[in-house]
Amino acid sequence: MTITPKDTPLNPADLKAPLKSLLALAKRAGADSADAVATHGRSLSVTVRGGDIEDVDSSEGRDVGLRVMVGKRQACVSSSDISEASLSMLAERAVAMAKLAPEDPYCGLAPQDRLATNNPDLQLFDPAVRSPEDLKSDAIRLENAALTVKGVAQANNASAGATSSAIFFATSHGFAKGWRSSRHNFSVVAIAEKDGAMERDYDYSGERWLEDVRSPEAIGRRAGERTIARLGGAQLKSGKLPVMFDRRVSAGLVSALTGAIAGPSVSRGVSFLLGKVGEPVFNPEISILDDPSILRGHGSRPWDGEGISVAPRPVIDKGVLTGWLLNCASARQLELETTGHAYRGIGSPPGVASTNLILQNGETSKADLMKEMGTGLLVTDMFGPSLNSNTGDYSVGVSGYKIEGGVITTPVTEVTVAGNLLDIYKNMRPADDLDIDGATAAPSLYLGELAIAGA
Repeated sequence: MTITPKDTPLNPADLKAPLKSLLALAKRAGADSADAVATHGRSLSVTVRGGDIEDVDSSEGRDVGLRVMVGKRQACVSSSDISEASLSMLAERAVAMAKLAPEDPYCGLAPQDRLATNNPDLQLFDPAVRSPEDLKSDAIRLENAALTVKGVAQANNASAGATSSAIFFATSHGFAKGWRSSRHNFSVVAIAEKDGAMERDYDYSGERWLEDVRSPEAIGRRAGERTIARLGGAQLKSGKLPVMFDRRVSAGLVSALTGAIAGPSVSRGVSFLLGKVGEPVFNPEISILDDPSILRGHGSRPWDGEGISVAPRPVIDKGVLTGWLLNCASARQLELETTGHAYRGIGSPPGVASTNLILQNGETSKADLMKEMGTGLLVTDMFGPSLNSNTGDYSVGVSGYKIEGGVITTPVTEVTVAGNLLDIYKNMRPADDLDIDGATAAPSLYLGELAIAGA
């Protein structure tokens, strides 16, 4: 089967007219104020098995979302139909819903004096067009590279994909801007067997621009090598051991922080960091920056989901918690100013999200940190994390490698590590191996001694 992708560039300006019409219809239906977002996205991915195409996934769609305010009542609706008749029905339905909704004293549009006035070029869109043949070729290269690693028996889900999208956001008080984004990604899973036990591991690379993605050969080899290294894994004995999270999984600990400092969590009183602004929460070696302005950054954006200007913001400064991540509603509730961290989905009011949340590099190598650990556990994969948002109690299933004499020795599988994030953050020390491969990133992190549940 041959699929010819449309090569007409996605243009945010094409979404402006429907949104302008939708906002006018909402006002006519009785809304006091409103905002609306529209997206136009395309995606194409190819998965191969044994050198042949196993799956082709191609999609394209437009969606529009509307939020209306009637007094202090609000409602959100969405549709994939942007015809004039559909938009009219959408506006009428939204206003009818808002009139029946409970009052929300904190809802409303962003302050006009905080709205973004510029449109910085953050290089978030790569104009390269990928054909199914291009993606099939890259997927085969992924599969072949994994199979070249001695001991790898199979390569599954060798996949190459590309997505592009345009977004436009408009409000009834004058904001109207849009931007484009793209993403290219490669991934593959390698499988190996030893003494009847199967092991698998993967590697993945995704970037805004195709030229920044790691080569299929490098990704395939790494997936294979990781799988072979896991053969012969065993549980550790239960107890307490020093633990290090490899940079491959360390971002999960930063993600746990995001939920605790998000305005909605704080305003509801469900954060283990309540009352700790201005206090040392982390080891002084730790600084975390949220930066929406990184060129080609995974989480970069020219403004937030309410049209607010954005700027880099230190979240943790030498161990000290500097404040919360806020949208307009949570800022009003907490009697603070928005920090420009609103996230707008199609069918819901603005939430809160970080942009590029980066735990900064340390000054000690990963190898030297392992030497300081002596005997311990290096975590390279984790699953099923559990966090009590009120207390910070944290546990997660992991696999990785035992560290003995400061060096990696045998693979470890099917164990659980547990502790309290307040203690973990205080003991945490960063290595110097940061690789920003996602919107949330961190170097390898030594966490101190944690409880191990194993054999």
